[in-house]
Amino acid sequence: MNSNFVNEYFGIGIQNGKTPENLGVLWRTAQNLGASFIFTIGNRYAKQACDTHNAVKSIPYYHYNTFTEFKNNIPVGTRIVGVELDDTALDLEEFKHPRRCVYLLGAEDHGLSKEAIEESHFLVKFKSTLSLNVAVAGSIVLYDRQLGKPRS
Repeated sequence: MNSNFVNEYFGIGIQNGKTPENLGVLWRTAQNLGASFIFTIGNRYAKQACDTHNAVKSIPYYHYNTFTEFKNNIPVGTRIVGVELDDTALDLEEFKHPRRCVYLLGAEDHGLSKEAIEESHFLVKFKSTLSLNVAVAGSIVLYDRQLGKPRS
């Protein structure tokens, strides 16, 4: 076994997403920027996301009915990074992304649930005064991860 090998993975998902199109766009970005998996929490819409690049064959998708179900099924040691416009959130520009984590985004109209905010190991935000489209916000976070910044 290579001693230089670092076990690193990350997933990204949406809690109570508003539209399947947002999931489809985020799915495509996640595939392009190296995510290990994508997920949703909650049942706010019925139809599945559009998948123009057939990402479903390249990156696993998981669905959880509740936040508790999600939390109980992520790998042990995985850090939850909530993305939320919150006064206590760290600036994404200064954030050291964990080696093993999941990024959790809330819908534009409701954000993350109180439970998700409280259970996140980290909260991050970036320079934006208003809420962004969830797929856009997720894309920014994934791009920042790929910049080669030090990991925690």
